[in-house]
Amino acid sequence: MRCSWVNEKNDLYVKYHDKEWGVPSHDDKYLFEMLILESFQAGLSWECILNKRENFRKAFDNFDYNKIAKYDEAKIDELMNNEGIIRNKLKIKASINNSKIFINIQKEYGTFDKYIWHFTNNEIIKRRKKEIQTTSQLSDKISNDLKKRGMKFVGSTIIYSYLQAIGIINDHEQNCDWK
Repeated sequence: MRCSWVNEKNDLYVKYHDKEWGVPSHDDKYLFEMLILESFQAGLSWECILNKRENFRKAFDNFDYNKIAKYDEAKIDELMNNEGIIRNKLKIKASINNSKIFINIQKEYGTFDKYIWHFTNNEIIKRRKKEIQTTSQLSDKISNDLKKRGMKFVGSTIIYSYLQAIGIINDHEQNCDWK
C-alpha cells in the first residue's frame, strides 16, 4: 500500500514515491534540483512537474546551479520557448536568482546540505500521521530565512513539500508500506 496521493497508473509517480520521496538526501546537486522543481510546482500538481522532470533537466543544464546563476536574457527567452517545461517567466527568473543565493549559502555554510539540515540538527522528523499537513513551524522558519536571503517562490507550503521530498520530514501516511 502506498500513500493515497500516488497515481498508481503513472510509473514515474510510483517510482518517485517508492524510491525517492522522503529519502534523506545530503547531495547539494539533488537538493538544488528539488528546490527548483518545487518552486515550479507552485500552483500546479507535483505529478505535472514530475512528468516534465527530464525536460527540466535538459533545459536547465542538469540543474547545474553555477551555470544557471549565469543565465542571461537569451537563455530566459530560450526557456520561455521550451514547450517541455513550465514556461513561467517569474519562476524562470526566480530559479536564476535562487541559484545565486544557493551558492551564497554554500559559501556561508560550506554546503547547502549543512544549511538545510542544521534546522533540525540533522534529525529526520517522522510524522506518519493520518491528517495531511502542508506547513509547519519548521517550514515557516526556513521559508522566512530563505526569503530574507532573497529567494523567491519559497513560501512555507513549497518549503514543507521540499522538506518532505528531501527526507527531512518523513510524512508517509500511516497505511503506507514505505519503510
